[in-house]
Order: sequence, then C-alpha cells, then structure tokens
Amino acid sequence: MKKVLNIAILATATVIGASAAHADNGDTLKEVKARGALNCPGHTGSYLGFAEVDDKGVWNGLDIDLCRAMATATLGSPDKLKVIPLSWAQRWPSLQSGDVDIIIKASGGTFSRDTELGFQFSNSYYLGTTKVMAHKELGLTSMKDADGGTICIPAGASQERQVASYAEKLGIELETVAIEKTEELEDAYFSGRCDLYAQWGPVLAIARSVSKNPDDHVLLPDVLAVEPEVMISRQGDDNWVDISNWVLSVLLFAEQEGVTSHNVDEMKANPPTNEIAKMLGAQPGFGKPLGLEDDWGYNVIKNVGNYSEIFERNLGQDSPYKMPREMTALWNNGGVLFPLVID
Repeated sequence: MKKVLNIAILATATVIGASAAHADNGDTLKEVKARGALNCPGHTGSYLGFAEVDDKGVWNGLDIDLCRAMATATLGSPDKLKVIPLSWAQRWPSLQSGDVDIIIKASGGTFSRDTELGFQFSNSYYLGTTKVMAHKELGLTSMKDADGGTICIPAGASQERQVASYAEKLGIELETVAIEKTEELEDAYFSGRCDLYAQWGPVLAIARSVSKNPDDHVLLPDVLAVEPEVMISRQGDDNWVDISNWVLSVLLFAEQEGVTSHNVDEMKANPPTNEIAKMLGAQPGFGKPLGLEDDWGYNVIKNVGNYSEIFERNLGQDSPYKMPREMTALWNNGGVLFPLVID
C-alpha cells in the first residue's frame, strides 16, 4: 500500500501522517459503529441533484443517498447518518482529520489525491464531463471564441485546473472568477459578471434548466475533461474501501437483476438465483467477511432502493431535472457502470 511520500509540498503533512496511521489499523468501521452514526459531507448550500438541503435542514440528492446506503449497510438504518456541510476545499482536511468517515461529494479519483493526499477510491459511481455554458447573446460557438473573456468556476474543485489546462491548450486567455458556494457562483454567472460558467456537466445542465430563461444560455460543445466520481476513503483502511465498493455493487447488481425497494421482500423470500439470495441475506456469507450483518444488502435496497431508483428520484424522470442516464447507465443499457461479481 502506498504511503504519503511528498510531504514537503503539503501544508497539511502532519495531519496527513496522523490520519494515515489512524487508517492503517482499519478502524473506520469500528469507529462508525461505536459512534452510532456515519459522518458524511453535504455542501455549503445546495449542490442541485447531488446534495440539496431544504429550509427544514433535510438533505437529499444522489450523493446524500449514497451516504444513506453506506449508513444502512454499516449501521442498519439510513437515519444513522450525520450530514456535515463542507466546501470543496474543506473536503480533504475533514477526511484526513476524521471529521468525516468518507467523501461522497461529486469528487473525482485523481493521481494527486491518491499519491499526495493519501486517499483510496471506490469504483466510479458517476462518469461526468466538465462543460462550459455561455450567454447566448455573445454568439460563441466554442471555447476558442472566448479569448479575453471571464469565466466563473467553483473554487477548490478540479474545474480550476481543467479550465487552466484547456485554455492553455487552445492558446487563449481567460479571467477566472472562483467562488466556493454554488448559489453565489451561479448568481455571478447569471447576473452577467462572467461570460462563461465552467462546471461538472450534470450540475451545469441543471443550473441552465432551472434558470429564469434557459434559452438565453448555451452549452458549448467543448469537453474539458471526463471525470469518474468516486467514494473516497483514507488510505490504509482496505476493509472500508471494500465496503464502499460492495455497497455500490449491491445498488448496481440489484438494478441489473430487477430487485427494487418495492419487490425486495418477495425477492428475499423467493430468490430467483443464488446470487440474489446471498445479496439479500437469504443465504449466509455476505456480511461477516466485511464486518457487517448478512442482510445488509437487503436493508440497503429496502431503505434506499437500487441505483436506478436513486438516480431517477434525484436527477432523472422523478426529479425536477429530468436528466437522462447517458454514460451513467448500466453496461447492458449503453452505459459504463457495472457491479462486481457476487459469488
């Protein structure tokens, strides 16, 4: 297992070293169980479709539902989840220090986050592109036409680096306006402070769809980057990474096999395959190797639903945003997502 090597360039080297030692013991699951709650990140404000908070403090969104799935798998209930609002920049020190147990916050798996920050990644739960939106009245047909313009980007997120790299590739200069809070970032763009708005594709599409005049804004054809969004854990706690991967696989396998929150009781009582029986705890052996109860898969599907149910209520046809699955569909439906094999 890799250790944190490049200490000299990290301001948080002491914290990172402490967190790596903490994770080496594989204690995350033990600490979550002892605490009786999973600490998972929200957002500073709302990140529409992924982490939204209403005026009563209730959180929803695809990322929040994945946190609920992790809480259900480890503690038996989605209610045993504590959502901690974090900015993009706060993600890493909060995970390193143990303030949160896992990062599920539209965060990509990158080389520096692995080798410099000392993190490990799950398989990808969402594959998204970084895109750019522009005011239609500017008449831009691509980013090449935006030389000398201003661009709004989320501060502390990977889009900062992606915009700089893409502008250098095109040989253009852009004035960046970096803002952490999504609502303030979008206000800056829609008020005309910026000519362009660079963001993760799904969030950009949602922002345009809920804007006052969607037709006044165009999504440029440029794709700045393709980023696999992953669940991120401290390096050294392999069991915790295994749990995150198997939670994701249960959500995807259940969708693949037609197991839903509505029929999961019948599927458990009369499982059509040995794999489904094992996943739902009708046969033993799916929990103990991970330190979980054998019926944790059943509890996840019963309480949170399969991946399709999660997607559709937060981003898809049952949400205000009506987004298609596209690349985030299952492998057998034109997408890139797939479960690990349950044997």
